[in-house]
Amino acid sequence: MLTQRDLAILDVLQKDSDTSLSKIGEKVHLSPSACSRRIANLRDEGYIRRNVAVLDRDRLGLGTTVFVTVSARIHSAEWTANFRRAVEAIPEIVEVYRLTGSVDYLLKIVLPSVNDYDKVYNAIVARVEMNVVHASIVMEDIKHAGLPLSFVPHASSR
Repeated sequence: MLTQRDLAILDVLQKDSDTSLSKIGEKVHLSPSACSRRIANLRDEGYIRRNVAVLDRDRLGLGTTVFVTVSARIHSAEWTANFRRAVEAIPEIVEVYRLTGSVDYLLKIVLPSVNDYDKVYNAIVARVEMNVVHASIVMEDIKHAGLPLSFVPHASSR
């Protein structure tokens, strides 16, 4: 079970995984070596899946985001497998979620411009038959945050 200190360490790391062990230690009142051991344990226990660099999309010329909702025409295992292969093969599709309700999937697509969406749309429809495809273009990124760790159950401090 996670402790308050574990959650505090995770909170620091999800905001900036480059934070030094000494700075993490100052924030959670532990030595750098104790922080290192806890981080290793958190990684071993699967709480930390991986460390990544957050890239500047605008600077890389990838400032356009399009969210696409997809409703399937059929709901078979074969269609689902084909859909999964299709979205995996298109690098501009960076996130895919299966949903409840009238929409089956939500895709997050990152592109240089709105004009580039047509290429991705054609790549999707060439691979998979769909019932309804609806695109929404992001006008402004407002919030990007880490996980709300205050909801995670924890034990007393150790």
